[in-house]
Amino acid sequence: MQPYTIIGSGGAIGTPLAQLLLDQQQPVRLLSRSGKTMPGAESRPTDVFNLSELTEAVRGSRVAFLLVGLDYNTKVWQEKWPVVMQNVIKACSETKVPLIFFDNVYMYGPVEGKMTEETPFRPSSKKGAVRAQISNMLLDAVQRGELTASIARSADFYGPWADEKSMFYQTVFKNYAEGKKPQWLGDASMPHSMSYTLDCAKGLVLLANDPSSFNQTWHLPTYNPPPVPTDLIQMAAAGMGVPYKGVQAASKTLVRLLGLFIPIMREMVEMVYQNEQPYWFDSSKFEQHFQYKPISYEQGIRDTIAFYQLKKV
Repeated sequence: MQPYTIIGSGGAIGTPLAQLLLDQQQPVRLLSRSGKTMPGAESRPTDVFNLSELTEAVRGSRVAFLLVGLDYNTKVWQEKWPVVMQNVIKACSETKVPLIFFDNVYMYGPVEGKMTEETPFRPSSKKGAVRAQISNMLLDAVQRGELTASIARSADFYGPWADEKSMFYQTVFKNYAEGKKPQWLGDASMPHSMSYTLDCAKGLVLLANDPSSFNQTWHLPTYNPPPVPTDLIQMAAAGMGVPYKGVQAASKTLVRLLGLFIPIMREMVEMVYQNEQPYWFDSSKFEQHFQYKPISYEQGIRDTIAFYQLKKV
């Protein structure tokens, strides 16, 4: 059987994606520089910056998923993301392996109303410009007929396996667990969509198994309408059995000041715009095509808390 190959295994989406495929008795090939392993999966130490090595690693795959996570640093993104995308395009083109690229929404920039698959690219940040560049690289290659590929986007995510890469985990779940007040970047009263990690993983599998979905852009299933962050934070407090005592909101000015001392906060300054106005990620195209109902925020919060409580045992 041809394996499903995950380029950039591990992480908030790669881990549940691999586990879901393994649970379905499907062959899985994990590609990473570190050679990450999972019981039941094939693991190949692979350097995505080495084209010949990457090409041989994806050869014979049923579908390849691009889930590489680079350091959250503008300079790193500008230098390395175009190389990653070019190598993956060449590798999948030569081997005739369909590609699904897991993407975010930075390239849209500020959006009035709902973000859909038709929203134009108008990045207002350096990171958004990089995401627009690499998305266009892939879309142009598909248009030229070089490969079969789709883009699958998610909103900010939360859920099982989303700890280091999830701002909601870092500023809410982790703070509550440490007896601290929860935080939110920007305006905590503005509606903000959040994609659940397991919905994203299930969505990727559905796309991979439906040839009619190829050569398109998809928004992965995300419950709507978007919640107000303070409501999400109160759900987290109730689920963890701690009192809700408000939210410590961080304005762009405060984030900029914190960035003088905390490198990751310096990188977040240009992205605060996402939390200064309604952030509505619409996935109705996916939901209608696959007849899929995303998990509710109430259930997602409960399941996330249960997951991390079990993980600590």
